[in-house]
Amino acid sequence: MSDQYDVIIAGGGMVGASLAVALADLPLRIAVIEPLPLGSDDQPSFDERTIALNAASRVIFNTLGVWSAMADEAAEMRSIHISDQGRFGITRIRAADYGLSGLGDVIPTRTVGRALFERITPAERIDFICPARVASLDLDDPDAAAVTLDDGRRLTARLLVGADGARSQVRAAMGIDAEMHDYQAKAIVSSVAASRPIDGQAFERFTADGPIALLPGPHDRCVLVWTRPTDVADALVELDEAAFLDQLNAGFGRRLGRLHSLGGRQAYPLYRVMATRLAGPRSVLIGNAANNLHPVAGQGFNLGLRDAATLAEILADALAAGGDIGAGDVLSAYARRRETDRRAVAGMTHGLIQVFSNHTPGLRTGRNLGLLTTDLLPGLKRRMAIRSTGFAGQPPRLARGLPVTAVEPGERMVS
Repeated sequence: MSDQYDVIIAGGGMVGASLAVALADLPLRIAVIEPLPLGSDDQPSFDERTIALNAASRVIFNTLGVWSAMADEAAEMRSIHISDQGRFGITRIRAADYGLSGLGDVIPTRTVGRALFERITPAERIDFICPARVASLDLDDPDAAAVTLDDGRRLTARLLVGADGARSQVRAAMGIDAEMHDYQAKAIVSSVAASRPIDGQAFERFTADGPIALLPGPHDRCVLVWTRPTDVADALVELDEAAFLDQLNAGFGRRLGRLHSLGGRQAYPLYRVMATRLAGPRSVLIGNAANNLHPVAGQGFNLGLRDAATLAEILADALAAGGDIGAGDVLSAYARRRETDRRAVAGMTHGLIQVFSNHTPGLRTGRNLGLLTTDLLPGLKRRMAIRSTGFAGQPPRLARGLPVTAVEPGERMVS
């Protein structure tokens, strides 16, 4: 195994692994460095949580040839119902109104992780190095990035990709600051059954203490993501099942009848992290290393997957033009392509939490009028639907069903 690569991906979670899959057919030698053993229960790509893939993410995975390995465990979302507890404002978004079979899919993270690694494992030009950690970086050489691992081994590459999560060591070593906001809240993640079928509906219900999301899940169950202040969330996790369900039913209401048969509960702290820039010398950031979001609207992984898909496209263009994949103009092109999307999505999720956590009477009335207006105005609702399904702006080629090497009329490859 050589210590010289074209691309080093620091972080083998779902976004880093997705980038490796997207690059697998290009003439590049790739190293993926992951600190946790492959298949570890501590690796978010293999735990029991679920994620909501939007429609664009499903297209990306289908174009990469891995969706067929996930589809049997996916539950399709055909509509979204957004409401404010005890108020009149409601917005409904239906896939059929936009010519889509679904707005997205809810799927276990272990299913996504398994499909990605089944694709990576036989790839001849990809070395998966785990368990291993990045101990230090050297970005002083204008021609290569150097990574020293915790076992003393030194790797070099034309490009280093930081995909190592919200508390990214790579981001810190690149000297990139991050805007951080602690929501002082936790997301309680579990599953429940409902006395009425959820039937492809997704619910986002805002309450005085935080949003409750109920999504269609595998095996006719509902996926629960309930955001509460940290101390309240910790107390809820310790309640017995009956007491927990009483509070959940009181908060969510009876649109699905009574919620029952609670699954295992886990609580995760919530904070927002936005890197102040995405690129450095011979290095870029993707996924949560670039932008870690509140889970409201389920946009975090989808945003990171578009990072990976866009970067793969930019690198393919650079290769086709005979360029250097780690050159400053190539990495600047990636950063420019991603900035509008990430700022818009981060602003949307953060704004929703700020607006719906404010209890000022006049603001409560205003936000409910906003929900109602959105529901009644097709153009406004369409823009919201396009943003939430991942097709706003300039979606990456993979999200349009095209391989990263394709060039459509009117597109220009990076040179």
